[in-house]
Amino acid sequence: MPDAFVIIFAILLLAVLLTYIVPAGEFQREEVDGRNIVIEGTYERIENDPTTLLSIFTSIQQGLVDSAPIIFMVLIIGGAVGVIDHTGAINSGVNALIGRAKNQKYVLVAAFIMIFAVMDFVGISGNAIIAFIPIGIILARALKLDPIIGVAMVYLGQYVGVATGTFDPVITGLAQSIAELPLFSGWHLRLTAFFILLVITMTYILLYVKRISKDPSKSIIKFSETDGTDQPKVEEFGPFTGRHKLVLLTSLLFMAFFIYGVFQFEWSTNELAGIFIMMSIAAAIVGRLRMNEYVQVFIKGAQGIVYGALVIGLARAVVIVLENGKVLDTIVNAAFIPMAELPLFLAAIAMFIFNLLFNLIITSGTGQAAIVMPFMVPLADMLDITRQTAVLAFKLGDGTTNIIAPTSGILMAVLAVGKIPYSKWFKFVLPLMLLWTVVGIAMVGIAVLTGYQ
Repeated sequence: MPDAFVIIFAILLLAVLLTYIVPAGEFQREEVDGRNIVIEGTYERIENDPTTLLSIFTSIQQGLVDSAPIIFMVLIIGGAVGVIDHTGAINSGVNALIGRAKNQKYVLVAAFIMIFAVMDFVGISGNAIIAFIPIGIILARALKLDPIIGVAMVYLGQYVGVATGTFDPVITGLAQSIAELPLFSGWHLRLTAFFILLVITMTYILLYVKRISKDPSKSIIKFSETDGTDQPKVEEFGPFTGRHKLVLLTSLLFMAFFIYGVFQFEWSTNELAGIFIMMSIAAAIVGRLRMNEYVQVFIKGAQGIVYGALVIGLARAVVIVLENGKVLDTIVNAAFIPMAELPLFLAAIAMFIFNLLFNLIITSGTGQAAIVMPFMVPLADMLDITRQTAVLAFKLGDGTTNIIAPTSGILMAVLAVGKIPYSKWFKFVLPLMLLWTVVGIAMVGIAVLTGYQ
């Protein structure tokens, strides 16, 4: 498989080609609660503005600029985690946890998946999931597994919650607002989908754990390939001291403070980065690191994920090319016209499939909702499909391909922190994504047959 940069640059060139082939067009938009929502039925053709040779490369620069909040947040998280890790608190703490659990690796992995699934069941973690990846990696290392497991049990756990959005006030809330539905209405079918995806995901990951535990050679990628070190011995972690406990307690308090700020003050990327800088300084003081030592460790931690941070900007460049070429609205308009001619059942499935594919371009849940929901609502009304079914088709489609989309800045950030090449992740997660797709089709089909309200 080609490197992630090669894959995404190839997608970028495909996007450039579309600006020459697809007619330019746009819809009128109106601002609702600070978001630009498409007005259905206002599409009109405009003059084509294909991407120039220079624009291909300036879009990469612009992608880096636009993604700067996430890129720098990733670098800061890398530095902060490097500082906390340098104190020995995380490794010793995870080792103590494993000892208390009597080395029950299956229980610990399943518990981690459940924790992060429930967090996004109510829309808590969001972009902050990047911050938890190092903990997953360290747990996987201590359990003598591989980096794939470290990322999977955190990120895939989260996306079980994202894909169903049972009580997510942001993405589900926006979609239901556009569809003029009560907030969180129809939760019962989304809850059913949540448990089905959770069971499938847990089973898939635990079967992989069983396979590599029996035969480590079947591991897709080993720790020795990501950071040049083999599995450390338990003795190397050292005892879990009071100082270690204080470092971890301090870190947890900062994370709790951030989660509080998300709900009370709508904090986002910048605040998370600031919290992690404060956390790293506090951890350095508690861990008795000298000032120069703190700086050196922080920089080393940030350096380790520069590769992935740059990939985030390149992924953003794809969207910039399509937006500047004015072809996104044309794609949406062209997709929804033939849907109106399909039978009721097939039209609902087509809504799901469209969102599944469109999410490879617009990976932001709120961004996708603002573009496609204004079309799905009148289309659902015309076909006599309930609006709740349209929301379900959007939500499942939005969440499913986010676990594999190379254009997703968050996925690329997560893989950067975990030091996992995209090609290795693709090989691991593709079968699971196909299973999620089958579940999505089944759930939308059930919604149509039952008149889901």
